[in-house]
Amino acid sequence: MGFNCGIIGLPNVGKSTIFNALSGAGAHVANYPFCTIEPNKGVVPVPDGRLAQIAGLLRKPHPIPTKIEFIDVAGLVKGASKGEGLGNKFLGHIREVDAVVHVVRCFHCADVVHVAGDIDPVRDVEIVNTELLLADMEVLERAHEKAGKLARMGEKDAKVAAGVIEKCLAHLGRGKFLKDLDLNEDERVHLKQFGLISLKPVLYCANVDEGSPSPEDVRALEEHARAEKSECVVMTGKLEGELAELTAEERLAYMKELGMSESGLDRLISTCYTLLDLVTYYTAATDLQAWTLKRGTNAVDAAGKIHTDFAKGFIRAEVYTFDDLRSAGSEHHLRETGKLRSEGKEYLVKDGDIVRYLFHA
Repeated sequence: MGFNCGIIGLPNVGKSTIFNALSGAGAHVANYPFCTIEPNKGVVPVPDGRLAQIAGLLRKPHPIPTKIEFIDVAGLVKGASKGEGLGNKFLGHIREVDAVVHVVRCFHCADVVHVAGDIDPVRDVEIVNTELLLADMEVLERAHEKAGKLARMGEKDAKVAAGVIEKCLAHLGRGKFLKDLDLNEDERVHLKQFGLISLKPVLYCANVDEGSPSPEDVRALEEHARAEKSECVVMTGKLEGELAELTAEERLAYMKELGMSESGLDRLISTCYTLLDLVTYYTAATDLQAWTLKRGTNAVDAAGKIHTDFAKGFIRAEVYTFDDLRSAGSEHHLRETGKLRSEGKEYLVKDGDIVRYLFHA
């Protein structure tokens, strides 16, 4: 699978509740800080309306959806970059993810304590973001010191690295995330080794009250997200947890009763997928399976993600699209209309492609 999102936020904002609804993994939920100590992990199928249609048209039973992994880590508090709370242990888990889902409390409940005493979504976001920025600055300051020593010893790469680090430190010093800094591919390669948290795309998740959401709190969070070019999804963690416990048929009936066309969790998963700039394509040589790829991945690299032998012995890829298959009504008719193409190694796999790889064993 290879793509994951870390669920972060202050303690008692509903991270584990939302994680439970996402994954059904049964993460512990309790009303006290640091209930989550070790990260909980859950692999979640990506909502995909095309998969069942392709299965019907190709007569493939039991299609396999593509998936994304969610990691629920301990709540972060002010001073985490200096070791407060679970400090560096928490931050270490976040360095390993591809994107960040930042759960923000927008619900008012006297029975659930707030670590800062009252509800203020923007303040809460700034507490967490400040710790992330400080943590990245600390990492880069140590790296800059090391690169400077190597540069003075005459290492050219170290001199280049030091320049990239200085550029990043200046940006962080202005209180801005590195994801908003204009970096070229070579600069990103230099930075990759550090696992910088502020380079990762961010999705804010407003966790609201069931039946009585606070529009002012949500609006403030959405405006903050827009200002920093991040995404924001509104959902009711408690309700989503209840929906997750139902069968698919019961869930649809309950959602219809509530006037919901899709669950908040489906929106969150789909937005994460968009946030990471991923596409879904399909293989059906044996079982029908959906696969996740970064947009812009070529055919040979896509083949290698399924099996290294596919890439090593790559001959060509036979490709047609979901739309063409749906129009033709069957693969046989599609072939007759000449919609099946042969593509080489450099072909960029598109969202909705259905691919068969030909390769030397």
